[in-house]
Amino acid sequence: MTKALDITFAALSDPTRRAVIERLVSGPATVSELAAPHDMALPTFTRHLKVLENCGLVRSVKKGRVRTCSIEPAPLTELQGWLEWQRRVWDNRLDRLSAMAEHINRTTS
Repeated sequence: MTKALDITFAALSDPTRRAVIERLVSGPATVSELAAPHDMALPTFTRHLKVLENCGLVRSVKKGRVRTCSIEPAPLTELQGWLEWQRRVWDNRLDRLSAMAEHINRTTS
């Protein structure tokens, strides 16, 4: 696994950060809009945003006093590729296990 995937998984390990990503899938939002549903002080919330920005999942632009965030799909695409690969590996293993169980069942019956 690459370091980028490690950082992405670490960023997504927190429910607040996952909620931010889920919200940003709908489109850009200001920091205030993103923070509103979360019961925490704004400085604490902005630390969550910083983690998401540092791993490349979120990009923010400041216009005047308003900072607007948007999602960056590249890390999610890489994550999806890794998860797909893992799914194929485990599907293959489970298929082989099932075939072995069927073979044992036929030979012992």
